[in-house]
Order: sequence, then C-alpha cells, then structure tokens
Amino acid sequence: MTWQPYLISLAAGLGIGVIYGLIAVRSPAPPIIALLGLLGMLAGEAAVQWIRGHSDAVSQALHLKSFAVTKADQVAEPSKTETL
Repeated sequence: MTWQPYLISLAAGLGIGVIYGLIAVRSPAPPIIALLGLLGMLAGEAAVQWIRGHSDAVSQALHLKSFAVTKADQVAEPSKTETL
C-alpha cells in the first residue's frame, strides 16, 4: 500500500481550501460531523474485513476465553500417546 495517492489528495484538498478561503467562498464540503461519520463507516468496514480475514485467531481467542484451555495443553497430549 502506498501513501502517495492519499498525500496527493490531501494536498489538493488543502490547496482548494486555501483558494476558497482567499476568495471568501464557503466550500461545498460536508460539515466535520458528516466527515467523522464517514470515517467511522470506513473504520467499521475495515474492522469487519480484518475479522473475516483472521477468523481463526478470533475463534481461538473466544475459545480460550470461554473454556480457559491453553494451546500448550492441546499440543502436549498427542506427544504423550506417540511415546507410548
């Protein structure tokens, strides 16, 4: 992932904002509260995508939390049967 498009977009927005400020025109951009809502939507969507990609880690964490079984106990049991 490269940050260049994001930096270019931010720089273009800043430049256009300066132009709007210099000519004393109110920008058509949505208010800050709407932009924060959009940011929250993107963060929530990214969180769901991350959880779907790491479903094994999430299920293991939930399993460990609900049954308090450590992974070391599960790994140790098969080695005992192999030595017998």
